[in-house]
Amino acid sequence: MKSILWTRHALRELSRREVSREEAEQALAAPDRIVPGNSPRVIYQRRYRDALLGEEMLLRLVVEETEMELVVVTLHKTSKIRKFD
Repeated sequence: MKSILWTRHALRELSRREVSREEAEQALAAPDRIVPGNSPRVIYQRRYRDALLGEEMLLRLVVEETEMELVVVTLHKTSKIRKFD
């Protein structure tokens, strides 16, 4: 897997949205789906069980991919899984 570079904004969002870095890295390593974003960005999506909320959530990471690395620009989690299927 390519190396991961986290923007300051993405790191703040991890904390603010109470998503573990390990969960986010798993979404990058084994996404359920990768969808186009605003070029040149793509969105890595992965369903997971949120331990704090006790429910299934969808984690979406907005990424700019280079030859050498994945740059995580921002992320969010949502319970509206069907909206993004």
